[in-house]
This record gives sequence, C-alpha cells and structure tokens, in this order.
Amino acid sequence: MFKKAIYFFIVITLSTLLFSCKGSYQRLLKSSDYELKYNKAIAYYEKKDYARALPLLEELVTVMRGTARAEKIHYYFAQTNYAVEDYLLASYHFKDFARTYPQSQWVEEATYLSAYCFYLTSPPYSLDQSNTISAIQEMQIFINLYPQSAHLQDCNKIIDKLRLKLENKAFDISKLYYNTTNYQAAIVAFQNFLKDFPDSKYREEANYLQIKSTHLLAINSIEAKMPARLKTTQELCQKYLDTFPKGKYFSATESILESSKRLSKNSKNQSSIN
Repeated sequence: MFKKAIYFFIVITLSTLLFSCKGSYQRLLKSSDYELKYNKAIAYYEKKDYARALPLLEELVTVMRGTARAEKIHYYFAQTNYAVEDYLLASYHFKDFARTYPQSQWVEEATYLSAYCFYLTSPPYSLDQSNTISAIQEMQIFINLYPQSAHLQDCNKIIDKLRLKLENKAFDISKLYYNTTNYQAAIVAFQNFLKDFPDSKYREEANYLQIKSTHLLAINSIEAKMPARLKTTQELCQKYLDTFPKGKYFSATESILESSKRLSKNSKNQSSIN
C-alpha cells in the first residue's frame, strides 16, 4: 500500500510539472516581453529544443528587424527550420539571410545550406525533378561565389548525384516513347539525351534505340517521306558502327543498315517505274 502511494505521488507530481511547464510556455508565447522571448528562444535553440525555439524565432524575426539582434535571430530561425526538416522553408530563409546580410560571418554557410536544402528535397528520379534542377543551379551558384570553400568537394559530389537522377529520368522518358511506338518523339528525346549526357553509361543503348526508332518510323511512313527517313537511319547506323566497333548492338545495327539500303533501293525502283 505504501509503495502504491509513493507511485501515485510521483505520477501526480510529474503530471503537475508537465502541465506547469506547458502552461508556462504558452504564457511565454502570448507575452509581449520580447527581451524574455529572445533569451528563451536562444536558450531553446542552444539546447536543441527546436520545436519550442521555432515559434519564438518566427515572431522575433519580424519584431526585431533592423535591430542589432536581427542578424542572429534570422540565422537561427533558418537553422531551426532546417533542424525540424522543413527544407523548402529553410532554403528560402537561408537565401533571404544571405541576401539581407552579405557581410555576415554566416553568409557562406547560409548560401551553402540554401542549396543543400534543395538537394534534400530532390525526389527519386521517377518523380518530377524541378527541385533537382534547382539544387544543381543553387550548388553551381555557390561554387561560383566561393570557389575556395571547404564545401567545394561535397558540392561537386552532390551535383554528380543530381545529374545522375536527371540522366536516368531522361533515358527512361526516351525509352517510354520508344516502347509506346511514338518514334518521332523518341528520336528527339534520344538526340537530346545524347547531347545532354554524352558520357552516359546508356550512351550505346541510346544510340541503338535511336537507330531503331528512325528505322521503324521510316518503314511505317508514307512513300514520300520514306527516302529521307531511311537516309537518316543509314547515317546513324554508320555512325554507330564507327563509334562502337565492338559494340553490343553491332550485328543488329549492321542488319538494320542492310535492310534500310534494300528499302531505299526498292523505293527508288518503284519511283522510276511510276
């Protein structure tokens, strides 16, 4: 019985303290004592209690704008958004900080983190890649601004990772056009892919699928368009054979080349008869 009494006493005491602390924090949020709010916000931030620091810092960013404390509050506010993983908002505030305080001791770090936050929001390559493109652009801006930065190596690694996502996305889209027999779109997509990613691991396959797309488009064309399209196929075939003499698709490309030549000859003979 005595043990139970002690247990209930501890539970009640802890509950009272918890509600007391919660009530105290709510009173702090409603307070107009900005000196107290500032001191508490900094204390919460330094203790990594970001959930409590965030509402206070958000208010203080506006209230203390133009004061001696504004720079620190703005930077801590951006860092707090980053800590709670609101990366898009954090990126915005880091960039705004760098623009507002270009001479700050934290400006380089803020510029880097603004770009890094976009990297953290970059989705799998199968999804929309707008944030990936933005991250690459922001990383490149940072490199241009701080070419001697300690973050330089990380920036280059991140850009490589992000470009790989774009590469995979572009190749998948090109193949989708091919697999759905939209050969005209596939030809353009493979052409752009090879231009944008000339060193891609998919380079040989992209060349071959572009050849197949031009060939299939040609043989399914109206007679008037067939000769020009067959000529394009032959040019791409020859380019592949010269570039990949030991390529995986060498024999298949030779077959397409011979087939397109026969079709071209037959087309010419048919035209002369008509």
